[in-house]
Formats: sequence, C-alpha cells, structure tokens
Amino acid sequence: MDRRQMMGEKNETRSGIERRDFLMAAAAAAAAGAVHPLALEATDPAFPRWIEQEQEAASPIQLGQGEHPALVFQAYPGGTGSLMEKLWREHGPRMFDRPAIRVRPWRGAVPTNEEDIAFLPVHRLSALVRSRRISSVDLTEIYLDRIKRYDPILLCAVTILEDRAREEAQQADIDLRSGNWRGPLHGIPYGVKDLFSVTGARTTWGSAEFENQVINEDAELVVRLREAGAVLIAKLATGEFASGDRWFRGRTKNPWNVQEGSSGSSAGPGSATAAGCVAFSIGTETRGSIVSPSRRNGLSALRPTFGRVSRYGGMVLSWSMDKAGPMCRTIEDCALVFNEIHGASEQDPATITAPFVFDRRPDLGSYRIGFTDDAPESFLEKLSDLGANLKEMNELPEFRSDQLGADSAAAFDYHVAPGGVEPEPIPQDLEEGEARRRGRFRRGRDARAMDYVNGQRRRLIFMKRMQEAMDGFDMFVSGSGEVGLTNDTGHPATIVQYDFGVRNPDSETPTTMPLTTTIVGDLFADDKILNVAHAFQSVTDWHLRRPTLPDM
Repeated sequence: MDRRQMMGEKNETRSGIERRDFLMAAAAAAAAGAVHPLALEATDPAFPRWIEQEQEAASPIQLGQGEHPALVFQAYPGGTGSLMEKLWREHGPRMFDRPAIRVRPWRGAVPTNEEDIAFLPVHRLSALVRSRRISSVDLTEIYLDRIKRYDPILLCAVTILEDRAREEAQQADIDLRSGNWRGPLHGIPYGVKDLFSVTGARTTWGSAEFENQVINEDAELVVRLREAGAVLIAKLATGEFASGDRWFRGRTKNPWNVQEGSSGSSAGPGSATAAGCVAFSIGTETRGSIVSPSRRNGLSALRPTFGRVSRYGGMVLSWSMDKAGPMCRTIEDCALVFNEIHGASEQDPATITAPFVFDRRPDLGSYRIGFTDDAPESFLEKLSDLGANLKEMNELPEFRSDQLGADSAAAFDYHVAPGGVEPEPIPQDLEEGEARRRGRFRRGRDARAMDYVNGQRRRLIFMKRMQEAMDGFDMFVSGSGEVGLTNDTGHPATIVQYDFGVRNPDSETPTTMPLTTTIVGDLFADDKILNVAHAFQSVTDWHLRRPTLPDM
C-alpha cells in the first residue's frame, strides 16, 4: 500500500464517510456556488462530525508570556538590515563596542551620616566601593534598613530580598579584595520592577491573582546586572498588570508628598529611588510608565529606544512597545546602568546592538536640538548658555495606534480563556472600574485580524512621518514628552530636573519638588540625549535635592 492509499484510509476512518462521497459532496457544494467549507453540511450530515474530529485531533499549543509573535516589531522604519548598514557606515566596526565609562576617584572625607550615603549618586557610591572606603555589605545594610523602614509608608516594595542581597554583597566584597572589579555597578544595591522574574522570589505583576506566583528564573537584565556586580535587594511595586500605581497592597506613595501616588506602573522604582531606598532601579514603559513616575518623583531616567534592552523574563503587555530602562538620581547614573544592560539578545529577538558612547563633556553646538512650544524656557536658556543651537521643532504627526489592547489581550489570553475556551460574559451589574479591569484582557478577542494587520500598516506610515519630522534634528526638548507619540514610534526619552517649585498649585495637595522636562531623541540616539542632559546637570543641582520623609 502506497502513502496516498494510507492517507486515504486514514481520512475515511476519521470522517466516517467514503473519500469518494466526500469529494462528490465537495463538488456539489462548489457547483451550487458555495465558498465556505461548512457549506458541505448542506450536502452531507456527516460532514460536521468530520470537522469536529479534525479539530479534536489537533490539540491547541499552549501559550504563555514567553512566546513572542513571529513578526517582530523593528523601530527603524527601513528595517533591521538597513539600520545595520547605516550604523556601519557611521561607526564601522566600533558600532559593536561597549566603551567602559570611567568612574572618577573619590576625593575628600567619606560622609558619616547614613542618609547622606544613601542619597549619593551611583557614580559616587561606585568610587567609594572601588576604593574600599565602604564595603558593599555595609552599603547594602544601609539600603535594606531604609527600605524596611519606609516601605510601610510608601508601599514601594513587593519583596525585600535580604538573604540574596547579603550573599551578593559578600561576593562583591570578596571579588574586590581579589582584584576583580567588575565595573561601575560593582557592589551597588538596586531594585527591579516586579514585572521581571527573579529566582526564588514572587513575581506578582501587581495582581492579587498572581500574589504567590514564583517564576524560578532570573530575567536577562537581572543576569546582566549580577554579572556587572550589582546587588539586587528588592522586587519593587508595579500597578496591577502594569497599569497605574495601585496594586494589591494599596497605592504606592510619592516620597515628596505621601498624600499622592507615585504615578505610572513603575511606581515602586520611582518611589524607592526618590526615597533613597535603593541606589537605582529598573523600570519598564509601554505608554509612559518610566517617564511618568520619574517626572512625578523628580528622578533622572532613560526610556531607551525600542529594542535596545532585553525584556526576556518580564511580563508582556505589548511585544512591540514594551521597553526597560534605568531610573536613577542622576543622568550619569543612567548612562552607567544602561551601558551594562543594553545590547542584542537571542532571548529577545526585537533587540539589536547599537553604539552607545557617553560623553561627560559634549560639544552641545554639534548637536541639532529642537524644542516644542511647551518646553520650559529656563531649561532652553541654560542649554543656550552652554553653547547649544536651538531651533523650533518641525510639526509632529498625530497618531495613536490601537495595537496595545490586542497585544495585551493576546499575552494574557491563556489566563482569560484557558485552553482556548471562550470566557463567560462580564456581569452587567459591575461598577465601571471593576468592569474595565475585568475586561482589559478580553477586548482583544473582539478585534478582527484584518483590522489589526491594517492598523500595523498604518503605524508604519506614521513612523515614517515621524522620521521625516525628526529630519535635521538629533533630539528635541518637550514639556510633555509626547509620551503617546514616541512610544508608538519607539523613540528614546530622558527625564531631567530643571527647577524646584510648586507643582499643581491649585490642587488640594500642592507638591514642592524638582520640576522635570523631557528630551526626546532620534532613534538610537540614546547617548546623545544623555550627553545633553548631563551637560545641564553638570552646572545645576536640582537633581541633588531630596525629599523629607516622615518617621514611622
């Protein structure tokens, strides 16, 4: 018996009808003008049973958070190939270099007050640790004490990793005594947003539904930071499923005014870093969750170009928008952290390696800097004093894609509809907020595939228009940051403090804190926007202000 005969027998057995009769039924349906296979039901009552058996024979492939779509989003409209060629023309083989950022040595006396130490920038702490003026163990204990003291007020931490932190700090000190200094983050305590998995720790995604979830694997950026010698002390709070600053313990507070929230889903990293509970933190952004809490908490931060930092081991909200980046006290700190975590990863196919060269003394006159109408005048004036040539920004396109709802629905569909079973309808009597919460990951099931694909096509057209708007500019200063626009296109942004004053003076709870603005860069110009922001911070001290926290 040949292979075709065997296949014929198999089909006859599984369908319950003769292959000949099946073909005749198909021909009859075609002659009648039928265009859908289910039209065969009209010619043979056994056909639906055949369809059902065929469906049952192919069990569904289980999907979780780790399986990305086959089509991977690339921020550069021309595609990865043309981007690599462009970078090669501009940088040659150096495009893959990762130049070390030198840490200036510590000069003078070491602070004796633990709070003064806790609020030192990373690059200053690094100088202390490297010169062994303070041990990583002692530094870690300072931050552990602070986060345990202030977390009951701020609700900034999900899990404090005391045992792991002490082990990593001890190893950092042993390595240093042996002459093995791993770089500027060696021995520096930090926290990571609780969207990322950490071996032996809960990964709750801010939801009571996953309060006890343990994913026994370190996210890739956690691995990279460990290899750089950094000490992980806490999983920091995120709004439920990366939305807002409310999670199952309550609302994460702003250390500048504990009567208000920390904002954005990177609320825990924002609050903990501003309060001096960690030396730096890692946040994520899909549509504003690094920018917003950094602005609210008066931090320096970098939301990198899409594709520069691996998201492997992190909760998916949108495969084409999710980004991870540093939230710190200074721009220089952001550069130190980013230099250790950026670069291509086989575990995240959206990532690429692109040049990153941090320059502490940039020639601002060599950069093409634009500004929008809402850019703060005092910030622009200072840049001008530093030699920047400023020009009003080209008109920016207006567009907002709708792929986030479908992406997030697909990422969580295995939970909403386990085994592909259609979920029960949402009860009609729910209050609006609860109905919205329950329906968040279900709306995508109503989206048509054609509409989603065409939406992506329109997004590409929009990205090309954004590229045209950026023509002639390396970056632009924006009061708002154009958060929606630049997240759709994948452009980088950095937050920088430019003044100190009352925010929201007409509200019931006016807040006195550093005022911030946003520098948005051209694609993969992450280093350029940090260089400009650092030049500003080198002649100002707004970023060194710190909040007064209430005692327990």
